[in-house]
Amino acid sequence: MGHDAAVGSARPAVRPLMRRLGLTLALGGLLVVVDTTVTVVAVPALVTGLHATLTEVQWVTTAYLLGIVAVIPLAGWSAARFGDRRVYLTALLVFTLASALAGLAGNVAALAAFRAVQGLGGGLINPVGQMIGLRAVPVEGRGRLLGLMALPLVVGPVCGPPLAGWLIASASWRWIFLINIPLGVLALLVSARVLPAGAESSPASGERVDWAGLLLLSGGAVLIVLGGTLLDRRGPGVAVLVAGLGLAGVFTWRSLRPSGAVTPLVDLRLLGRRPFAGGSAVMVCFGAAYFGAMAVLPLYAQGVRGDSAALVGALTLPQAIAVGLTVQAATRLTDRIPPHRIVIAGTAVGLAGSLVLFGAAFTDAGYPLLLAGTVLVGAGSGATLMPAMILVVRDLDHEETPRATTLLNLIQRLSAALGTAAFAVALTVLVTTRLPGGVAAMLALSPQDRADGRAGLAHAVGLSYLIAVLLVAVALGVALRSLRPRQAEVAGRAAHDVRANRR
Repeated sequence: MGHDAAVGSARPAVRPLMRRLGLTLALGGLLVVVDTTVTVVAVPALVTGLHATLTEVQWVTTAYLLGIVAVIPLAGWSAARFGDRRVYLTALLVFTLASALAGLAGNVAALAAFRAVQGLGGGLINPVGQMIGLRAVPVEGRGRLLGLMALPLVVGPVCGPPLAGWLIASASWRWIFLINIPLGVLALLVSARVLPAGAESSPASGERVDWAGLLLLSGGAVLIVLGGTLLDRRGPGVAVLVAGLGLAGVFTWRSLRPSGAVTPLVDLRLLGRRPFAGGSAVMVCFGAAYFGAMAVLPLYAQGVRGDSAALVGALTLPQAIAVGLTVQAATRLTDRIPPHRIVIAGTAVGLAGSLVLFGAAFTDAGYPLLLAGTVLVGAGSGATLMPAMILVVRDLDHEETPRATTLLNLIQRLSAALGTAAFAVALTVLVTTRLPGGVAAMLALSPQDRADGRAGLAHAVGLSYLIAVLLVAVALGVALRSLRPRQAEVAGRAAHDVRANRR
């Protein structure tokens, strides 16, 4: 009774803080989400506007991913050493300045370089923001906080693609990067005012950075992403990928050895915990399928059907709305019912949507069925990715939170990058079997040639959705097998669930 009264009396003070923090951190996260969604729509425009090949334009995306995965391992250490508030503001500044440079790039090489710098800033925004938020609210409020931080999943995909399509059609692809400048300035001003000063006063001055571990982990992550993008060249791609996996393996072996000299950049021992390992595996498989498949719809609409970039942006709206509505409902429900039930339902819905997408694209069944599939996948994503993260992090203490968020963001980025690479390679190979010259030749077809080869191109593009079907099926299997709590865990959570249900 006394405890419940104390919690109740604290809520009026905690909830306004939670709302301010959640919305402020969501504004920073919006930068990264909008930038990701607009570039998906802009790939054909970049190919033509920069007089580049699809492979060269792929390096623009790859460079961004390489910057992100290279810097994520430093998120926990840099936040502890310099203060998470200071690191977060610096990351926002770097991202904003690099966006301006990307918008002014004169060729594809310069654009790729500026996108890499942009990735260095973007790679720190989400993990450090999550550290700030999770440390500032009690355990029973983490579901609501992460729900607010998931708002970019609503606003970004809804606003980004239509805005990108309109900017490309009416002005230039450059504006998809320049649009980040006002958003970045606003995020900087609001964050500097709202983020708690206490987040800046916890530097671990005696903790040395694990430079050898950083070289192994960041180098391995970069090579894994790079190898994934080169898989269409077989020999070089496989060699680079194997080298990256080798470095990651050495880092894993080194990190698990007991040593008091330096603190590991990420705490791999967390993966030994059943909920953490299972939830991470679900996020890896579902995230690879979800983010990798994002490139298929624009290529289907523009390459197979010959539609405009503006229409492609409009086609993403139903899925974005489904993600946004579902993630808000699902994250709030995690404070009331066991999260594993939500994750299992989400992966099942996502699997159904992936099957619909495969059938609709392969048979060229038209947009109504295709949009139904995207809505199901979007709803499945909203009920899977964020609830799985909540299941993984909500019971961590303050000391575990920085390295846990660093590890989760790293594996999420790696899975998304490898998923994107797998879909890109599959699309290149499948389309090339139907049309010499591959995807670039498909985008350049005349209306008559496109109409003549439309059925074959639809088969080629649609087959790539089988990758999503396989990955989401694995995620569902893992969720069913590994996320159900054991009896002891159920008993341990009973008191928390009772208190949460009273709210």
